[in-house]
Amino acid sequence: MLPQKDAAIISNCPLPEVRRLWVDRIVYHDGVADGEGGAEKWLRLCEAVGLSRDEVLDQRHVLPGVRFAVDAYVDFARHKPWVEAVASGLTEMFSGHLMRRRVTDMLANYDWIDRADLAYFTTRIDAVSGEGKQTLDLVVKHSVTREQQDLAIKALSFKCDVLWSILDALELAGAQRDRS
Repeated sequence: MLPQKDAAIISNCPLPEVRRLWVDRIVYHDGVADGEGGAEKWLRLCEAVGLSRDEVLDQRHVLPGVRFAVDAYVDFARHKPWVEAVASGLTEMFSGHLMRRRVTDMLANYDWIDRADLAYFTTRIDAVSGEGKQTLDLVVKHSVTREQQDLAIKALSFKCDVLWSILDALELAGAQRDRS
């Protein structure tokens, strides 16, 4: 859904220089051809942990709470001013070190997973660091009034709520599984 969120931001943005910057995010995830991009790397990771491409692509395992949160995020990007949707992505500023830790922990705790299968995360670490800086620069440049700055903060808070909702859904599913 990330490329759809990013496309929504572009569709709401009247500034060609911003659209040119932001389109790289779509290309990063979708690639320039079939079998490329971050989405392909994600599918390879899913296969490495035992899921088939079909069951990932048809989303049969997506929890209702996760689906709701992700849909809300994409809807936010479609209907809010572009700079607010961009500001919601400021969570990326904190993602690089978390992904680095995730890779280290997975390699340490799951000896059956190959480092190559973690390419989604290992290649995303550098990309997300640059994207976080770019996002911050855009928000600072285009949120000049106090009202715009408050809306940017509100957008970031919304994204944190989205992430929290995803974690809550995962925790609830794990607790229910443990009880059965």
